[in-house]
Amino acid sequence: MQVRARPVLAAAVVGIAVVAAACGGTSPGPSTSVPPATTAPSTTSTSPPTAQPSTAIWPFASTTLRYASPVAAARGFALTYLGFSNPVVGPFQQGDSRSGEIEVRASPGGVVTTVLVRMLAPGDTWWVLGSVASTLELHSPAALSTISSPVTLTGQSTAFEATINLELRQDGTLTPLATTTTQGGSNGEMGPFTATMTFPPPAAGAGAIVVRTISAKDGATEAASTVRIAYAR
Repeated sequence: MQVRARPVLAAAVVGIAVVAAACGGTSPGPSTSVPPATTAPSTTSTSPPTAQPSTAIWPFASTTLRYASPVAAARGFALTYLGFSNPVVGPFQQGDSRSGEIEVRASPGGVVTTVLVRMLAPGDTWWVLGSVASTLELHSPAALSTISSPVTLTGQSTAFEATINLELRQDGTLTPLATTTTQGGSNGEMGPFTATMTFPPPAAGAGAIVVRTISAKDGATEAASTVRIAYAR
């Protein structure tokens, strides 16, 4: 059975964009290619780097990587941050004048991971606020929560052999602060999951929780839900 309902996490992550101004709705399914960048380059560099926006996960402000295109931002996030191997990236689905979402799949028939993007100042470049997959619902902690060690993660999921991967990330690095696996539902049936994670003191004050399903064939990400969090100092 294919899971079609938009998860509870969608409301939480979209709430980030509401804080920053609304993130907007959806339109029909994704295309199988990235629209050509005819009006602007996909990336640009700025110097010096700005501070990490409080609601943005990607790119890292500690680097000079910036995106002039929302589709390029979603693709870069899927490839570099989430670990998709060859994502199928859909068109930009605009919400308001500065935000929207883009559907990403691991393959043409794969589970949709919806990446939420927003244009932020200074520089008016595109940043990723989070992602939502219908098969991976993170109920707690909520987006923009402040967490401390140990932290308990709860939600619902469905995955091959029920196994899902959970990570705590911090700004400025792709190396997880902590990782674990747990089990929820399987074979298209959603089931509850819970996991308690301990982690060392982070170097950064904020980061993200990443909930992923990973292919047993090649180790690439198949779907991912991601929420922005802060760390108690």
